[in-house]
Amino acid sequence: MLKTATPRSPTSLPAPDLWLWLPGVLLLALGLLMLTSASIPEAARQGQPFYFVIRQCFFLGVALLAGLLTYRISLESWYRYGPWLLFAAILLLVLVLLPGIGREVKGSARWIGLGPFNLQASELAKLFVLVYVAGYLQRHRIALQHTLETMIRLLVVLGLVAVLMLLEPDFGTTVVLMITALGLVFLAGVNVWRFAALQGLVIIAMGLLIYSSEYRWARLISFMDPWADPFNKGFQLTQALIAIGRGELFGVGLGASIQKLSYLPEAHTDFLFSILAEELGLIGVLVTIGLYAVIVYRAFALAALAEQLEQYFAAYLAYGLGLWIGIQALFNMGVNMGVLPTKGLTLPLISYGGSSLIVMCVALALLIRINGEIQALHDAEKPAGAPVRAVAGASP
Repeated sequence: MLKTATPRSPTSLPAPDLWLWLPGVLLLALGLLMLTSASIPEAARQGQPFYFVIRQCFFLGVALLAGLLTYRISLESWYRYGPWLLFAAILLLVLVLLPGIGREVKGSARWIGLGPFNLQASELAKLFVLVYVAGYLQRHRIALQHTLETMIRLLVVLGLVAVLMLLEPDFGTTVVLMITALGLVFLAGVNVWRFAALQGLVIIAMGLLIYSSEYRWARLISFMDPWADPFNKGFQLTQALIAIGRGELFGVGLGASIQKLSYLPEAHTDFLFSILAEELGLIGVLVTIGLYAVIVYRAFALAALAEQLEQYFAAYLAYGLGLWIGIQALFNMGVNMGVLPTKGLTLPLISYGGSSLIVMCVALALLIRINGEIQALHDAEKPAGAPVRAVAGASP
């Protein structure tokens, strides 16, 4: 078994795992297809029917390039620079709050202007924080199981990041990050009773945040009964539900959506899933969910194998990335279907938006890199002449 304090990266890697990159490519293609369908009516009113599609294609090119560069970076480098990435995340979250640097859209200061491109600081911060948390758990894995101080130090860091995100405000991203990070703490083997107490404190804090904010409370009320005010506070959710209901089993057909014709706001961004359900029906929804499920399953299987090899940084990072992708996809679909309050979260690899698309491609490339390194280390540990057997995360 490997018993190194830091990850050990092999010099050569096997071919990328088909069951990680293929679902990702299919989700990117599906997203571009649905964006084209959903965005043309809105873009046509601005005089350029393919405005959003052209921008998304540009973002996709940048995202694929970023993914290729990420794949070339070793896990050892990610581990070594984890604290610096945390510093960069905090710096970005501070900069976005400064007048003249952060750009405010619809009452939220979440973007840093970079010419024609707006960088959403919280998207990049989520990735950097998860890399840091994975490294922290590797360094303090044993202490975390026995001392409360180790967990408290991590919570102070997460609390600082959460406060900065809430100042934007970006409640949805804060919830996703906290759930993912706490899930990692649980998987690292923290004391169950301490974890339960921690969960209780987080739930109480989130409840107080919702109750203390008028707009968050209004979102919660409209979510619970959108039909009570279908032409005002509940308008977006009721229109999303109408779109999903129209889809039935096989959908109304690609491009035949009615709700995208100025009925459903944000049809090409946070509520693109509703248009997907309307045009492709239940079958399209199940295929989309299935593609996310494959990625999450492979991430968890890969993490389990990394734990067997005592490569804990790789294991925790794979767990974190799998949780992040799965939870954010679940939240976006839940919001569209009216089972969760509106949170302004994108559907990973599908929704319109450069920051989300680039960061999610980087996260997927990082998972593929983890798979390559772990599989190479696993193969290197097999006794000479041992029969070859399938391993979690390996290509079929």
